[in-house]
Amino acid sequence: MSEEQMTTEPEMNGQPTAEVVEDVAETTAALMADLEARLSQAEAQAAEYKDQWLRATADYKNFKRRADIERGELIRSAGAGLLLKILPVVDDFDRAIANIPAEIAETPWWGGTQMIAQKLRTLLESEGVKTIETLGQDFDPNIHEAVLYEDAEGQDGKVIAELQRGYRLRERVLRPAMVKVGRG
Repeated sequence: MSEEQMTTEPEMNGQPTAEVVEDVAETTAALMADLEARLSQAEAQAAEYKDQWLRATADYKNFKRRADIERGELIRSAGAGLLLKILPVVDDFDRAIANIPAEIAETPWWGGTQMIAQKLRTLLESEGVKTIETLGQDFDPNIHEAVLYEDAEGQDGKVIAELQRGYRLRERVLRPAMVKVGRG
């Protein structure tokens, strides 16, 4: 073999082998860099989509919870409106019972009328309506409506008379009690 043949590497398809290896290495490196960039971009996009999905899921759960609360509140408030309309009837029954003449109080008709009033009170209780205690209590503007103030020794700030009964619907005031408050 001649020296010239030894220094030149054998050709493959018209190119020397070292150049082919170098081209393959450069192409492989470029492909790897491109694939890594695309993988990084796909991972970032997947993370963004996952974040959006998690947010949408949380938003949906919050919406559903709010809708359930609003629906329950709507049902309660619709019921409260009807209950507020029934309360004057209960007040009228209570006034009639308190002022019945003795000759009528002994009749069976009056006994039936009292049973109707009792059924009405039972209906209200079954719906969660309770009376607000007033007499002797400290005046509370959240549950009492002061209509009159009267001088009363040792009763300063205390409810001394109930003019109209107040009611709660569960924990919410349905109608405040109209009261007379003591001064002095």
